[in-house]
Amino acid sequence: MKLARANDLKNIWVSNGFMSAKCLDEVISYLDAINVDLKSIDDDFYKTNCQARVQPILDSLKRLKQEQVHTEITTLIIPTLSDDRDMLKKMADFIANELDVETPWHLSKFSPAISWKLKKIPSTPDDIIYDAYEIGKQAGLKYVYVGNLPGDEKENTYCPHCGELAIRRLGYEIERYDLNGRCSYCDNSLDIVE
Repeated sequence: MKLARANDLKNIWVSNGFMSAKCLDEVISYLDAINVDLKSIDDDFYKTNCQARVQPILDSLKRLKQEQVHTEITTLIIPTLSDDRDMLKKMADFIANELDVETPWHLSKFSPAISWKLKKIPSTPDDIIYDAYEIGKQAGLKYVYVGNLPGDEKENTYCPHCGELAIRRLGYEIERYDLNGRCSYCDNSLDIVE
């Protein structure tokens, strides 16, 4: 990470967020961005499915935001395990109130094809993903995205001020309509980090 920083390269992590304070102390000054997989906000879920606790992850997220590391959150919504509306509301409220409303929240559809352990669980119904999206928006989050729904308009970035399309996504391809991180229609910031 030090070598990357010395050569003007960005250090971007994808993490489960389960890090000790000591680990964060070691890496945080070199970390430019991170996407944390927050599976649930329910401790019982973490104990049962991950043999871990959720609080260290929530603490890591708060510290990352405190240190101004660009932080995004991804939640894989698994039927019967992490699709409870009340839990999703608690998660959205945590993001909005403990982090900030500019924190992107990616809501991914589960498919049994990606997990040998959970292959008997059906794919997440699209309406559950859309409900979670609305929960995030109702909590005041500006950047909520659906995932694993190719071509869906809710994969795109819209200006939180005027609602115009700023970034169109299709799989790994993007088309940008912004002007250097500002909306090309109303000129407000889109909170984009490059």
